[in-house]
Amino acid sequence: MTTTRRAVLAGSAAVATGALLGTSEAQAHSRTEAKPKPTVVLVHGAFADASGWNDVAAKLIRDGHPVIAPANPLRSVATDSAYLASVLATLSGPIVVAAHSYGGIVATNAAADNPNVKALVYVAAFAPDEGESLLELQTRFPGSKLNEAALDFRPYGGGLVDGYIKKEFFHDVFAGDVPKSTTDLMHAGQRPADARTLGEPSGAPAWKTVPSYYLVARNDQVLPAEAQRFMARRAGSQVREVGASHVAMISQPAVAADLIKHAAR
Repeated sequence: MTTTRRAVLAGSAAVATGALLGTSEAQAHSRTEAKPKPTVVLVHGAFADASGWNDVAAKLIRDGHPVIAPANPLRSVATDSAYLASVLATLSGPIVVAAHSYGGIVATNAAADNPNVKALVYVAAFAPDEGESLLELQTRFPGSKLNEAALDFRPYGGGLVDGYIKKEFFHDVFAGDVPKSTTDLMHAGQRPADARTLGEPSGAPAWKTVPSYYLVARNDQVLPAEAQRFMARRAGSQVREVGASHVAMISQPAVAADLIKHAAR
């Protein structure tokens, strides 16, 4: 082989090797630059537990989102908010907090000072302003059927009282679009809320500084749809509506999951 031919072949090999290395480096760089998907934190409300988010969580996990659904203590707004804030503080990277019902007041307080929280998603949830209570927002507009007659109050240590939804009201008031066989189980396993949470004032709201999204449940018998619309407008939330009961994340999990994914973009 002549010196010239040998040099040409060597140069071609070097070019090919460089191209391959360049491609590999570009692919590695692309993988490095790909943004991680936000962790989605799902917050349940009163008379429920984290399993109410199961179908939504499954859809989010399939889409590649890290998901956690902590147990909301349901002891007081201040206690529950501090607990959720401590959970959020353990997470690195961007976070989307999605909350249902009473979980909304907890998320509103817990996310206020966490710079990693990039979005709040309210699903038929309370989004109070500072100083407002659950009872004030629930009764601001007519339509709620979750009144004193629908609740059982059971005392526990030190003169404190827990509230439960009575069985005869549970399906129609709380989850009218969920099969009764399912709501019978939900009733049996419901977690009560300390009655003090009803009148406890909220702190400074995270929605004043964090983008928010709101899924309005039009057929809600617990938190009237008009109250939901009012809170969503005030917070400047992006709003979607769905024909659902108070537990929209159970009866319409695809809609709830899609809104959370939209917030996580």
